[in-house]
Amino acid sequence: MKNLELNIENVFPFIPKETLDGYDELTNYHIRHLHQRTGKGANFLGWLDLPSSITSESLGELEDLSSELSKKIEIMVVVGIGGSYLGAKSVIDALSHSFGMCINGNRKSPRVIFAGQNISEDYLGELVDFLDDKSYAVTVISKSGTTTEPAIAFRILRNHLETKYGQEEAGRRIIAITSANRGALRKLSDERGYRSFVIPDDVGGRYSLLTPVGLLPIAQAGFDIRQLVAGARSMEEMTKPGTPFWENPSAIYAAARNALYRQSPKTEILASYHPKLLYLAEWWKQLYGESEGKEKKGIFPASVNFTADLHSMGQYIQEGQRNLFETVISIMDPERNVVIPEEDDDGDGLNYIAGKRIDYVNKMAELGTMLAHVDGGVPNILISMPRLNEFYLGQLMYFFEKACAVSGYLMNVNPFDQPGVEAYKNNMFALLRKPGFEEETNLIYKRLET
Repeated sequence: MKNLELNIENVFPFIPKETLDGYDELTNYHIRHLHQRTGKGANFLGWLDLPSSITSESLGELEDLSSELSKKIEIMVVVGIGGSYLGAKSVIDALSHSFGMCINGNRKSPRVIFAGQNISEDYLGELVDFLDDKSYAVTVISKSGTTTEPAIAFRILRNHLETKYGQEEAGRRIIAITSANRGALRKLSDERGYRSFVIPDDVGGRYSLLTPVGLLPIAQAGFDIRQLVAGARSMEEMTKPGTPFWENPSAIYAAARNALYRQSPKTEILASYHPKLLYLAEWWKQLYGESEGKEKKGIFPASVNFTADLHSMGQYIQEGQRNLFETVISIMDPERNVVIPEEDDDGDGLNYIAGKRIDYVNKMAELGTMLAHVDGGVPNILISMPRLNEFYLGQLMYFFEKACAVSGYLMNVNPFDQPGVEAYKNNMFALLRKPGFEEETNLIYKRLET
C-alpha cells in the first residue's frame, strides 16, 4: 500500500539541503523527548501513542452505539468548539458527498451537524427551527462542561429535546464525551444517566481526533473509524524514535518550516486543490496556531483553496510581501472520473483539452501554480495523498500532529498549552458580570469609561 509522501524539493532554492541535514540530530532529540515524556507539556502527550493503543473493543463500542442510534435518528448534533469539533468535521466533510446525497453506497447514516462553535443567536435559532420536525440526538463534548459557547448550545438543545421527547427519552438521546470524574458535564451526565465516553486527561482538544471526541461523530456519519486509526497507526510507525531523519516525514516537515521561519517567512499558507479539504485546513490552523503562537513566536497559519482562491488571493501570493511559504496537499487519485467532452463548434475554445479528465486539468493548474509561486519567491512544500479516504486522512492528521509537536519544541515553546486563549474569556466573563469576576468587572468598566 502506498503512503503519504512529502516533497520539499521546492524548499531547496531558498534553504540549502545542508541546512536541513543539520536538523537530523535535533529533530531526533525532540522526538525521543516526546516519547520519553520529558519535554515541555509532557502531561499532555496521551495522543502520541493513541493509534497503536486503541483497542478493537473500544472501537466496537463506538460502532455499536452509532448503529443503534442510526435506526432512530435523522440528525446527530455534535456540540463542541475548537478541537472538540474541528477534527471530526474535517474528516466528515472530506469524505461526504459534496451535495449531501447518500453516502457509503446504500447505507443510511444520520447527517452530522455542529453547534456550540459560535455564539450566534441566528445560528442557534435557525438550528432549533431545523430540528423541530427532525428525529435527532445530541453528542456534547467538553472536559469541563462550562466552556461558554458549547454550554449555551447544549442548554438550549437539552431543553428542546426534553420539551420534544420528555426528560427520560431525551436522556437516551444525549451522549456526553467528557472527563472521567470531574467537571459539570460529568456531574450532569452521572445524575441523568447519559451514556458517556471519556476524554483522556492527558489529551488536549486539538490532539483529540483519535479519542471518542473525533471517532464517535465520524462513526455516526457512517465512515470507517478502523481505517482512520489504521492510517494513523502506520504514520506513528513511520515517525517513531530512531527513524532516520530523511525517512521521517514529520521530522522533515518540522525542520523545513523551522528553517524557513528562521530565514524570514513568518506565514505558512496551507493550500489544497480539493474543496472537500476546507475544514481540514481549519483543523490544521488551530493545531499550529494554538500550539506555536506564544511567547511572541510562531508561524502564522493561513489557508487557501485552489483554484478558486487563485482568483482572489493568488495575486498577493504571487507578488505580495515575500514573508510566506506554501504547503500544498495534493490528492493523487480522485474518486470520480469525469471527462471533458468535445464539441463540433468549439465555441468555448476547450477542444484542446477534450477527452482529458477534469483532474488532469486540475493537476496542471497545481503544477503551473507551484512553478509560478516558486519563481515568485514562495518556497513550496508538497504533501501527496494517494486517495481521499479514511486511511490516508488518518496518516495525514497524525503526520501533522507529530510534526507540530516537534516544530513547537524547535521553537522552544510548549506546543500543548494555550494560555493566551484565557484572555478573551476573562474579559467576556467580566463584561457579563460572572460571579467571581467582580474585581475584573470593575477594572474593565473603568477602562471602557475612559
